[in-house]
Amino acid sequence: MIRTLLVDDETLVRSGLRMILDAAPDIEVVGEGGDGEEAVRLVRELEPDVVLLDIRMPGTDGLTAATRIAALPDPPRVVLLTTFDLDEYVHSALRAGAVGFLLKDTPPRDLISAVRTVHEGNAMLAPSVTKRMLERFASPAPADSAAGRAAAAARLAVLSGRERDVLVAVARGMSNAEAGRTLGMREATVKAHVSRILSKLDLSNRVQAAILAHDAGWA
Repeated sequence: MIRTLLVDDETLVRSGLRMILDAAPDIEVVGEGGDGEEAVRLVRELEPDVVLLDIRMPGTDGLTAATRIAALPDPPRVVLLTTFDLDEYVHSALRAGAVGFLLKDTPPRDLISAVRTVHEGNAMLAPSVTKRMLERFASPAPADSAAGRAAAAARLAVLSGRERDVLVAVARGMSNAEAGRTLGMREATVKAHVSRILSKLDLSNRVQAAILAHDAGWA
């Protein structure tokens, strides 16, 4: 069972998420919280596999909570719940170690799929806004864009040509299956390349790798 924690300050939102996830035979909602402070406490107490975490909450917000959770020993996979007007918060949280984000109006089937996906070790970004979010927020500020691109490119120099191709596909918001079709690879081969890319770059998830590729101007 995938042990899942729900954290949102709106009771109705939590109830709706619980109803959706309870319908999945392999997902168990082990707890609910109403703010970031409670999220961190419940992660320590309940040891969930996945946390669905709202960004904007009273008291300790989701961004702060995501950072604190990522710093815990053996942290759960954190997926942020957001809306279009909160994208800037998402970018910071992804850098802090969250594995993705979903819009609050994500269809039930996609929500269940997202929990399974992140539990398997993959990142999950809302498909409709992946490319938009990365392009808008991953690039360095204009004042230091040249230095930022150079630093990112230097980190990426360790990658092979094929690994670079896979990373560019990831940075464009493609799933492993989509990247495989585009590059003429098996999905399992793409997955293996992604694992090697993360290992070489000392990154925890493919979202951070995608941001680095954007910082380097690769996508």
